[in-house]
Amino acid sequence: MVDASGYATHEVSNQPGELTGFNAFGADLALRDAMGAFGAQWAEARFLKTGALIGSARMVELARAANRFVPELRTHDRFGNRIDTVEYHLAWHELMGLLRAGESHSLGWTANRPGAQVARAGLAYLWGQGESGVGCPATMTFASIGALRHAPEILAQFRDGILSPEYDPRPLPADQKKALTVAMAMTEKQAGSDLRQTQTQAQPAGRATGPGEKYFITGHKWFFSVPMSDLFLTLARTGAGVSCFLARGWLEDGSRNRLMIQRLKEKCGNRSNASSEIEFRDLEAVMIGDEGAGIRTLLEMAHLTRLECAIGSAALIRQAVAQAIFHARHRVAFQKALVDQPIMTNLLADLAVESEAAMWLAMRAAAALDASERDEGEKALNRILTPIAKYWVCRRAPAVAAEVLEVHGGNGYVEDHFVSRLYRDAPLNGVWEGSGNVICLDVMRGIGRSPESVAALMDEISSAKGMHPALDAALPRLEVMLAAPGRFEANARRIVEEMALAVSASLLLRHAPSAMADAFCTSRLAGGRGMALGTLPEGLALRDIIDRASIKD
Repeated sequence: MVDASGYATHEVSNQPGELTGFNAFGADLALRDAMGAFGAQWAEARFLKTGALIGSARMVELARAANRFVPELRTHDRFGNRIDTVEYHLAWHELMGLLRAGESHSLGWTANRPGAQVARAGLAYLWGQGESGVGCPATMTFASIGALRHAPEILAQFRDGILSPEYDPRPLPADQKKALTVAMAMTEKQAGSDLRQTQTQAQPAGRATGPGEKYFITGHKWFFSVPMSDLFLTLARTGAGVSCFLARGWLEDGSRNRLMIQRLKEKCGNRSNASSEIEFRDLEAVMIGDEGAGIRTLLEMAHLTRLECAIGSAALIRQAVAQAIFHARHRVAFQKALVDQPIMTNLLADLAVESEAAMWLAMRAAAALDASERDEGEKALNRILTPIAKYWVCRRAPAVAAEVLEVHGGNGYVEDHFVSRLYRDAPLNGVWEGSGNVICLDVMRGIGRSPESVAALMDEISSAKGMHPALDAALPRLEVMLAAPGRFEANARRIVEEMALAVSASLLLRHAPSAMADAFCTSRLAGGRGMALGTLPEGLALRDIIDRASIKD
């Protein structure tokens, strides 16, 4: 073997190395502030435990392996029997076990105390910085409670397994397992987000029809993530219209329920997580909720998954910005650390502002969910703030990821670098659970149907009235926009953007350091920057902003 150490070209220098060995919660001053502000400080021990895992070298290696060795479809066994199974790398199973043990899929339902949903959101935010693929089954398992509340007897049957901190990947009937994963299968190729165009058909298995009764479902679903789930919710058409159903992955006799996995999707990102195209051929399922009200029933679940999209995108932004600052602090160019180059200082500060604003917006939405059953005002705010956060935070993630990749130069564009995965994953949450246009139209419909939601949002924004002139100027501008319902659809994106910026500014003014809040209000509300990130105006405390967002050595 040749000793390469004597070759000058093999001496590695001026490379920052891997950002590991830190606590992702302990090092995140903004997240710590948010958990305190929204009543989840009681979960600090959980946050610190999860934070240590997320910041570890082991997490980096598990995430790398799970995304490199992607799931594989096996339609048949070696004897020719149809098995429709997906095989995952061992890293995926280890990650799933660690995630469930940390209860980021369940704490919101099991803690039974104020701040429970915020604490669960905090855990999900930390996990979103580690490996986003396992976040998909965790999110759907968490959110399934929203739909299953329409079937109390069925929920009682499966609740313990759904919320269990254990992980059980065995392909067995749900009744024989100690832990259950739940998914959903809604999208059809001819319909996309227009669920009213669902063509899959459901026929009663017997004479009885309606909620809780068994049906046989036949049809095709264009996207079905986590097809190895133990339970999944789906939509199918009955005589009364589109209805919601719960199916088991395996029947009571141990055989696969009657679904056939046609293929796994070769996705741009989120590669560790299997997404599939399937056919139902007399799939056994039971109706959940009222017949013909399936879309409304399943949207109870989708509302929760939309919140998770905002949390996941905020987490990705946080990880990306932490990586960029770490790189810039340890990389020298033109006789200076990158972080000390004025143009890079501006960019990193702007990215840090974007990150903190995204986190506060997502966590405020989680706080509204948490208080929605105790407070009518928070219930109204929950209806509108979740889709606003989903739209805006998911819009910002790809822009941030692109800038962070560029900070890393060519290394960032190489597949074995962390930020290349962030770049590929960044657009997903904007597509999942409704594209930007769909979400904005949902906000507009919510404004028309629930004027109390608009009042609750304006009250939230006005809580910071008088704290910054840019916000004070934005309030009447937003009121004019919301008073013109005839122009809502064409201007929906602009209106939702203004709402997101205003509530984010209000949150930062009330909860974040003045340097961060001032930078956001001056640049985002007062037009004090250019179109691109990294164009903050002069006179802002840029180093203070970067220091707050940094992972300290």
